[in-house]
Amino acid sequence: MTDLCGKRIVVTGGGGFLGTAVCRVLERRGVPVGQIVVPRRHAYDLTIESHVERLYADARPNLVIHLAAEVGGIGANMGQPGRFFFANMAMGLHLVEHARRNGIEKFVHTGTVCAYPKHCPIPFCEDDLWNGYPEETNAPYGVAKKAIFVMLDGYRRQYGLASAVTVPVNLYGPGDNFDPTTSHVIPALIRKCEEARLAGAEEVVCWGTGAATREFLYVDDAAEGIVRAAERMEEPLPINLGGGVEITIRDLVAKIANACGYVGRIVWDTAKPDGQPRRSLDITRAKTLLGWAPQQDFDTGLAATVAWWREQLEEAAGRKPAG
Repeated sequence: MTDLCGKRIVVTGGGGFLGTAVCRVLERRGVPVGQIVVPRRHAYDLTIESHVERLYADARPNLVIHLAAEVGGIGANMGQPGRFFFANMAMGLHLVEHARRNGIEKFVHTGTVCAYPKHCPIPFCEDDLWNGYPEETNAPYGVAKKAIFVMLDGYRRQYGLASAVTVPVNLYGPGDNFDPTTSHVIPALIRKCEEARLAGAEEVVCWGTGAATREFLYVDDAAEGIVRAAERMEEPLPINLGGGVEITIRDLVAKIANACGYVGRIVWDTAKPDGQPRRSLDITRAKTLLGWAPQQDFDTGLAATVAWWREQLEEAAGRKPAG
């Protein structure tokens, strides 16, 4: 068991949606704010090796929690497959190698559910990660993140680098990314339904058939799982972090429309892809090794996310000059 209190910890992506939640958990564990280093992209572009070298020299960390990623929904993955592979592969490659060179005590890597094979048996079990190719629209991102699992395993066996690997399912919650070009399914749908409600639109158009399923994990639950992995794991055994409820996209849209108070029609654009047919994670390993299970009820978490987004809209409207 690693006591994090005395450690100097670099949290890549620490200013983002998941990263801010992880930093909050670290602070609750007693890690002083001054010992949590959050590298900003304008100062450290982690896809560039010299910047990673400089980060380690400046921060002198004992432990690294790697959350930074370039990622988005289906549209973003389809539009930038090369960039998503390069950026995520380069960040992991440089960060792990220079962790070794700098004698870092432990490297914690956050993977992705996109790493699983397209037609993986349900629920996804960690032992099935290599039993097929990922769903095509997000394969470059998923393969890049999964390659770091192998790198960490090799570095553990050859160099003795202690590490941990978590594999979260789709995240959601207050503070999520609502950008229309890069957001994931829940914030994208909340934004669509809210904008339609405010505009009095008669219909909302959604991608695919609605038949695909997904599972969602509240961001604070994910952060707790990642910090527990940092405390308890020494080897890069992939550990699923899931929300426990599999839901069709059709039912998800109905829930979001209801949470937003939108009563118009839902139209499905079946010319657009569904993405992976089903997603649901087996979290037995997380329960056994981390003593972890999700705590947030999905409907309550969804309502909190809608409320947060409405607050952002109200604040933005208040900042606009009159006239």
